[in-house]
Amino acid sequence: MPKSSGLNPRWTYWMWYILPALLFYGVFMAYPLLDSVRLSFFTGRINDRTFVGFDNFIRLFTDPVHSERYINAFANTWYFFFIHIVVQNGLGIFFATLLTAPKMRGSKIYQAIIFIPTTFAVLVTGYLWKLLLNPVWSRPALTEIGLGGLAQPWLGNPDTALTAVSLVSSWQWMGIPTMMFVAGLMNISEDIYEAADIDGANAWTTFFFIKLPLLLPIVGMVAILTFVNNFNAFDIVFAMTTVNGAPGFSTDLIGVLFYRTGIAGQHPIGIPDPGMGAAIATITFIMLAVVSMTVLYFTRTKE
Repeated sequence: MPKSSGLNPRWTYWMWYILPALLFYGVFMAYPLLDSVRLSFFTGRINDRTFVGFDNFIRLFTDPVHSERYINAFANTWYFFFIHIVVQNGLGIFFATLLTAPKMRGSKIYQAIIFIPTTFAVLVTGYLWKLLLNPVWSRPALTEIGLGGLAQPWLGNPDTALTAVSLVSSWQWMGIPTMMFVAGLMNISEDIYEAADIDGANAWTTFFFIKLPLLLPIVGMVAILTFVNNFNAFDIVFAMTTVNGAPGFSTDLIGVLFYRTGIAGQHPIGIPDPGMGAAIATITFIMLAVVSMTVLYFTRTKE
């Protein structure tokens, strides 16, 4: 009698469907990630690299130029993330609650309207909003409707530039958390609402003690997606300001700093430093992994 190979035939069958995805992930995601970690221990160009150990990480926090730019970009990215959490995800829960209300009519139409900006290219969205926020272009139209005071150089003022970019990004991507929250709310059994109604719970009580706790896993997942996307943000800053984080590095994010340091070369030298760029990427990856696992742990719920 032939010996069993020890593999479940069912698992062997499904393995052939999983293998292409694993191969794609390994070649285009896992390998570049690991190679980036390896590159952070070297300095120099592609054909002339020298192993320097943790020197890139030390210089990133001790060299006056690198440390100043990194700390500034790190703080800006957290502020960028905070605006998204409050505006994008906060309004996402608000709109999802309205769209799933029993008396809400035309909810599908409103869902489509909220989701439409998500389908726009980020560069196109950023460029259009750059024009709209330019007082030279916007002042005539705003003056006609009595809002001429809003025609300000929002992107030219270091105190308002990052907020303006953050709000534009929040507006564009608000549709994704809204749809996720809508799906989560629709998945809650009507029996729970009926029991709460019998007990005399009002709309606020129902939201804070029934809807929000049951949405907690989705809130955690949306927070992680927002966190990861914000700490990798580059294109919206590129479209609305510059890769130098103008004005005065006030819109400089970690993703922008990584591009400027490791790929394009930072002013005034203009020579790329792949090792330093890889060090920035490695620190960002470690931070993303730690924060994501922490959020998943605290937002998990039992059946």
